[in-house]
Amino acid sequence: MDLTSHVTILGGAASRAVIVERCGRLEFDRAVREGILVRVARGRYALATASQAVVVAATWGGVLAMRSAAQRHGWGQKLVPEKPDVCFPRNHRVDPEARKVLVPHWLDIDEGDVEAGVTTKRRTLIDCLRNLPVDESLPIVDSALRADDLTYAELQRLAHGMKGRGRTRAMAVARLASSKPPNPYESTLRGLAAQVAGLTALPQHPVKAWGRTLHPDLFDPGLGLVIEAESFQWHGKTAALTRDCLRYNAFALVDLTVIRFSWYQVMFQPEYVVDVLVRCVERAREHANVARGPTVVAA
Repeated sequence: MDLTSHVTILGGAASRAVIVERCGRLEFDRAVREGILVRVARGRYALATASQAVVVAATWGGVLAMRSAAQRHGWGQKLVPEKPDVCFPRNHRVDPEARKVLVPHWLDIDEGDVEAGVTTKRRTLIDCLRNLPVDESLPIVDSALRADDLTYAELQRLAHGMKGRGRTRAMAVARLASSKPPNPYESTLRGLAAQVAGLTALPQHPVKAWGRTLHPDLFDPGLGLVIEAESFQWHGKTAALTRDCLRYNAFALVDLTVIRFSWYQVMFQPEYVVDVLVRCVERAREHANVARGPTVVAA
């Protein structure tokens, strides 16, 4: 897998350390030198499409916003938009030709909410929280927290300070948000898990298993359910495969149920993911009832 593919799967932007870890320093340096990667903040890089999107927005008299603005700020996300999100004033008529190269949105944005043709970090978060589904907004917000662009308390104030449409959803996403998931992939899976009633999926929660402390991608202590987001990296090497076996066996030895999803399933088959998780919750409840035994009603 080449560097562009790695960064695309990481949500279009990532820290230098993560890119170097996955692709090597020589590949990273070459990508920067050739303009494949652009520096968007200290220690953070995005695919060149982030800069190209700014040019597209300016060409058609708009402002780069939402998912495309998030990438420009160096935040990873579920999937990199094929065409940039561009915002226009509510009374602005968008030329049909423009729709071939951008996705238009009509929002009233103050001048103070725009810097260098891109919505500010604060305004970008507001727009994403208000307008995107949970499995798209949560990875962006988690990434912003990991990058220390705001604190959890600041995020809560931001969501609670919103007014009008989307405020309830924004507050729900803000409550879910966490800097613990290491990448947008796991955040997207958690966003899907949040749709399942009765499931409390905690990210990187410590689990004592067979003399080891493990941190599953997601864990519901009440249901004894471990949910793993299988890495897109090749696990065919002996050392990696052995680590995986030790991990899954340790979970099994303490009677935990382990469910595994691939990157493709999480990104492109969300209905399947949600359906499996719903069935897991139902199954866990059935087993709990069996373990407790029948309820005896006094005569």
